[in-house]
Amino acid sequence: MTTTTDDVQSTPVPARGLSAALDLAAASHGRAVVLLLAFCLLAFLPGFFQIPPVDRDEARFAQATKQMVESGDYVDIRFQDEVRYKKPVGIYWMQAVAVKAGEALGVPKALTTIWLYRIPSLIGATGAVLLTYWAALAFVARRTALLAALMMASSILLGVEARLAKTDAMLLLTSVAAMGAMARIYMSCRRTPERAIPWQTPAIMWTALAAGVLIKGPLILMFVGLTAVALSIADRSVRWLKQLRLLLGLLWLVVLVSPWFIAIVAKSGDDFFMKAVGDDMLAKITSGQEAHGAPPGLYLLLFWVTFWPGSILAGLAAPTIWKARREPGARFLLAWVIPSWIVFEIVMTKLPHYVLPLYPAIAILIAGIVEGGGLYNKRWLTRGTVGWFLFPAVIAIAVPVGFFMMSRDLGLVAWPFAAAALIFGLFAWWLYDVDGPERALLRGMASAVFIAITVYAVAFPMLPALFPSALVAENIRASGCASPHLASTFAYQEPSLVFLAGTDTKFTDGAGAAEFLNGGACRFALVDKGSERSFTQRADSVGLRYTLSQRIEGFNISNGKAFAMAVFRTAAP
Repeated sequence: MTTTTDDVQSTPVPARGLSAALDLAAASHGRAVVLLLAFCLLAFLPGFFQIPPVDRDEARFAQATKQMVESGDYVDIRFQDEVRYKKPVGIYWMQAVAVKAGEALGVPKALTTIWLYRIPSLIGATGAVLLTYWAALAFVARRTALLAALMMASSILLGVEARLAKTDAMLLLTSVAAMGAMARIYMSCRRTPERAIPWQTPAIMWTALAAGVLIKGPLILMFVGLTAVALSIADRSVRWLKQLRLLLGLLWLVVLVSPWFIAIVAKSGDDFFMKAVGDDMLAKITSGQEAHGAPPGLYLLLFWVTFWPGSILAGLAAPTIWKARREPGARFLLAWVIPSWIVFEIVMTKLPHYVLPLYPAIAILIAGIVEGGGLYNKRWLTRGTVGWFLFPAVIAIAVPVGFFMMSRDLGLVAWPFAAAALIFGLFAWWLYDVDGPERALLRGMASAVFIAITVYAVAFPMLPALFPSALVAENIRASGCASPHLASTFAYQEPSLVFLAGTDTKFTDGAGAAEFLNGGACRFALVDKGSERSFTQRADSVGLRYTLSQRIEGFNISNGKAFAMAVFRTAAP
């Protein structure tokens, strides 16, 4: 990772501004941690509390956790009356702890307060950034490790996952912990093979693996397993694997994960494994689930956006990384990335967050090349640095266009933050040759923070039409009913509606919605335009007295379609 060539950029630039701040933080581990925590809060908190539940995965996870808290059954996983056995119980337990803590602290309507369910993801994303710093210290100096961790904190994909109440931020945390521990074992065996490995290091790895299995099943085992196999093949030796304490580690993993698996098998028989392994994992390998199928190469294309701003330097760093591939550090990091990346590209179902646990290794590789002055300065490669300007430029255009399309407003409140993102991106690109790659990257990170404020803290909360379920729930709450009940026609069956309106929310056709209203007081029916005729016909035939509460129009971001439905309620006697 310290390899240099005649074509690399190695002229030192005196530290000032953001680079000087990096120097100050790198003076000690304590300062580095403080800087990382502060940056994570700046990057992850905008919009964290304001954005309503997002369909579909976040709302499904949150609703399943909500039912755990409502029922007091912390073994079984359900969404309404259906079992939800796609993932193990880990994230549901974490979310339940956050919700129960919120209730204990007096948070109003804690059960339907979505940011409480997001707390584990916020902790997972922040912890993953800190652990990226820790993992990087096995390969590089403190300052370089700090740059790698900041790269992770500013990445677009991690910013998204930090704000969603699902598994991926926590899986990232456990993956970095396991890989960081294994990296220390491997690097110690390569540098000082006679030195004994303290038992705490493999204990961290196996404990992190157990936590990852409880969060998202065996996926984390693939990361570690493929890395170990690739290293053993490249080194033509498996001696270092003895230091992983395989037998004791596997036993410890089984001890940690088996209680819940035994409990769920006792409750569901083999149903959990049939659905988790057969219906979920194996189905994703052979077919594109939920219209998420894509050909190989998609992750490579998405990388330039999902890992922005760090991705802009990936092409400049790649030649030197490849030249350094035989160095132990580079070899480990490449073994962390390449085998699992190939698997994900081959698998039919593709979602951007699947490759997130591989990004810390890429961040460490890029940071090592940047700090070592090993970036290539070929003109055709450095032209790619315009990406630091193009991405905020796209955001700056998309935000007012989105405001105008949704609310016939230009979203002037968002403009100053979008302009700040654009300016930092422009300087990152325009002054790259003058100030060097590190300072340009730091400016890109500042741009990422302002993009987060623009999109998550301003645009999304000010465009309620993007979240129709929240509008429906607000209308129901405004009615003053103490215990409202809702039925929706099949045209809108989003999990966020169940989460916000109640676990007993029904889904039916137009005639069924009329019969539902006829079943008692304080009932509401959400009816699409195509079902209104059958609704009114059935209502007239049963003598139902009802009123139109509100017509709601918006946009369903989960399927990319316009939303237009009417809320009816039973009329007062």
